[in-house]
Amino acid sequence: MAGQVKSKQRVADHGEVFTNPREVNAMLDMVKQETERIDSRFLEPACGNGNFLAEVLHRKLAVVADMYRTSPYEYMRNAFVATASLYGVDLLPDNVEECRERLYDIVENETKSAIKKHIEQRFLDAVRFVLQKNILCGDALTLKDANGNPIRFAEWSIVTGDKVKRRDYLLSELLEGSDEQQSLFGERDDAVEWEFDEEIQAFVPSAVEEYPLVNYWEVQRHG
Repeated sequence: MAGQVKSKQRVADHGEVFTNPREVNAMLDMVKQETERIDSRFLEPACGNGNFLAEVLHRKLAVVADMYRTSPYEYMRNAFVATASLYGVDLLPDNVEECRERLYDIVENETKSAIKKHIEQRFLDAVRFVLQKNILCGDALTLKDANGNPIRFAEWSIVTGDKVKRRDYLLSELLEGSDEQQSLFGERDDAVEWEFDEEIQAFVPSAVEEYPLVNYWEVQRHG
């Protein structure tokens, strides 16, 4: 169990046991194609300090490096997309901070390895901001954050060139979506407004907030 628990007290209080890397990789290999798609979104509802998300990010960035190593500009844009596709929730604040820092360090180190001195601080600043919004402290069972508010996630979509559109959604509404507008747990909630997304050919809930179109390295301008 070495490396899988922080303390016996945390196990007793929260049932906290981190997944072994061997099991992480075996489970991710079951959806290997998705883990290697740069923009494929992953949500880990009990992310701990990021064992699953870290491995997915490593896999995505390996693809980014293979495709864009010779073009620093394209590498950073696609590394941003890969990072922005990952979401996590955890009950414990220290796990959330560790997960954010772990993912940030992976991006920084992999980018330095791939494009050397061409890495730009504005890219790293955007990555850090996205991780603050995508890795949250809360309870995925109650769908509430640490302050008791509904968990709210940002969708980051590259619209054209380097321009990214941010739309915020409530996790509770995202979990109710399907291509037939039915809840994962039964009938859909008619109080929720739904829109048909032409890109993914499915109904999705309306965003609770939308932000101006900006270059991806400027996302932190609209906090």
